[in-house]
Amino acid sequence: QAQLVESGGGLVQPGGSLRLSCAASGSIFRLYTMGWYRQAPGKQRELVAAITSGGSTNYADSVKGRFTISRDNAKNTVYLQMNSLKPEDTAVYYCHASLQWRQYWGQGTQVTVSS
Repeated sequence: QAQLVESGGGLVQPGGSLRLSCAASGSIFRLYTMGWYRQAPGKQRELVAAITSGGSTNYADSVKGRFTISRDNAKNTVYLQMNSLKPEDTAVYYCHASLQWRQYWGQGTQVTVSS
């Protein structure tokens, strides 16, 4: 029974920062590729950032240079540091874990960027 629990969402002004956290309950967390997705109303879900078991990362072009994904395998936790936030970053952000055919999703956390 895998479980992903997210925290850190909220309201922030343009140019501000937020740090999202995702805590996993699985015993083989270190083997999973972890990612953050987001979905805004009327828009398709998109991959924001991902990090492999070996620490390799990739980002959507829209967030490169502003967002940083990281993981702490000792704590079974993945993070998304979001800086220089823009109104177009407003969305529900979802934590995702993947290992071969296995996929797990968090409940989602709202991020709103507005003045």
